[in-house]
Amino acid sequence: MSHLSQKELDLFTNKILEDYDAKNPGTIFKEKIEIGNEDALLIQSNIARLREKRGEIIIGYKIGCVAKETQKKMGFTQPACGYLWKSELYTSGVTLNKKNYTNPAMEAEFGIILNRDIKAELSSFDYILESIEGIYPLIEIHNLIFYGNEPYGAELLANNAIHAGVVLGPETKLPIDKIETNLKLIYDNEIIDTWVNKKWPHDMLSEIEWLVKELAKKRIYLKKGDLILTGAYGFPVPINDKKLIEVTSSAFGDVNTTFY
Repeated sequence: MSHLSQKELDLFTNKILEDYDAKNPGTIFKEKIEIGNEDALLIQSNIARLREKRGEIIIGYKIGCVAKETQKKMGFTQPACGYLWKSELYTSGVTLNKKNYTNPAMEAEFGIILNRDIKAELSSFDYILESIEGIYPLIEIHNLIFYGNEPYGAELLANNAIHAGVVLGPETKLPIDKIETNLKLIYDNEIIDTWVNKKWPHDMLSEIEWLVKELAKKRIYLKKGDLILTGAYGFPVPINDKKLIEVTSSAFGDVNTTFY
């Protein structure tokens, strides 16, 4: 249930969007404001409506905090979700400016694109699997900054799950068979993190049914062509002074971006 007044919700919504536009996200939380997770989700949705109203286009959704330890750290009992924006979608090889982010931090991840509209009432693992056009390796960009008190869950949600963009790698058409892959996050040719024996499809699609149900509560339905970030296996890693960011997957290809 909501604890904030409509006036407070509107105030926070406008201020958080203003901060985001100023490339200085989340400063409102320096005042240690108390927001519950429900209200934070409401703020996230309200900001999305404002961004759409001014002409921005939603191209899909991200699933975050899939690891149980991350959920615990954030004060969640479930994953988090956020919106993906056309203006923040890049293709592999793009050069980006660190000044446009606050403590830019990366995750290695997989994404999928849907080949049909998803009917929430039919949702099952197999139904979702059959609804996938292709799978992509990707780099998810975050503004890894928390000003409020722990756990940071509400702050994370209100800031669109601290999402700041996606660098998309090449498409692999839906694999027919189960495939094992590794996934690596590499900064300036140094391996920062490696995951092995990740099994397609189960390790990638484990939380999509949750996303379908979660969005349906807001009367949002996944559509053909939507991109879904299926969730990272670790926590975002700040790039600090590193420049070349690569994500490689033995089964699904590679993606890179350079920050200057």
